[in-house]
Amino acid sequence: MPTAEPRIPVALSTSSVYPLGAAEGFSMAADLGYDGMEVMVTHRAETQQADVLNELSWRFGLPVMAIHAPTLLLTQQVWGSAWEKLRRSAKLAAAVGCATVVAHPPFRWQAGYAEGFADGIAKLEQDTGVHFAVENMYPWKAGGRTAAMYLPHWDPVGQAYPHVTWDFSHAATAEADSLDSCRRLGGRLRHVHLTDGWSNGFKDDHLIPGHGEQPVAETLELIASPDFADGQGFRGVVAVEVATRAAKQVGEKERWLAESLEFARRHLARGAASADGAGVDDTADAADTEEEKS
Repeated sequence: MPTAEPRIPVALSTSSVYPLGAAEGFSMAADLGYDGMEVMVTHRAETQQADVLNELSWRFGLPVMAIHAPTLLLTQQVWGSAWEKLRRSAKLAAAVGCATVVAHPPFRWQAGYAEGFADGIAKLEQDTGVHFAVENMYPWKAGGRTAAMYLPHWDPVGQAYPHVTWDFSHAATAEADSLDSCRRLGGRLRHVHLTDGWSNGFKDDHLIPGHGEQPVAETLELIASPDFADGQGFRGVVAVEVATRAAKQVGEKERWLAESLEFARRHLARGAASADGAGVDDTADAADTEEEKS
């Protein structure tokens, strides 16, 4: 029996084509049939310039659906102070016509930023009209010891953030339960980084969804249901964020990104179909599960 069309857009993060640039990311996304883009702001000039991103958006017919602020360890030198990074990310988001900025929680050494972070995020949302979706991270591990590197915490579920990004690879590293966490987040879940990973110590895999141990399929089906978040439904974007740097063969990177997109649309459609009473073919489910494990 055919399933309903998914109602949740699937975007491609420009980080998924690294070390290629934003133009290559837009081009691949258009060729593969993605709905839009998430732009990771980095040291590369084109990721910081609204006119360049708007030109790419027009050329390839893909809207920018999220801006990822330069709050990573490797982008600490981009756009000045921590709060300035967020303000400039909001300005860039507004200039390219998107409503969501993804941000990591503060590092513990960022004095004056970590304190009052949740209140500051809420105020930025009020001042800018942009949703700041704070991303789940993980504890750092070295030599059998665990260090708390993020404040107020690596897990946003228990924090007072208005909006949250959930990343399955980070959840695997943290040994967190994505299905339970997204259910608990409910309407606060604004953005999803679609990927996968293994609970293998301190390693952030960013695998193709279905190639790790996270309940990625089940979580997508959960959020696709109109019953999600007490009937509010998921009102955000699912953005594919997988590591493709290891791709060596011609077309291999594109095949991985195509597989990730197909995975997203299949399980989002299943979630919507099962909630609508359309039913799901159990035989097909079993076959797909075996395929994902292979």
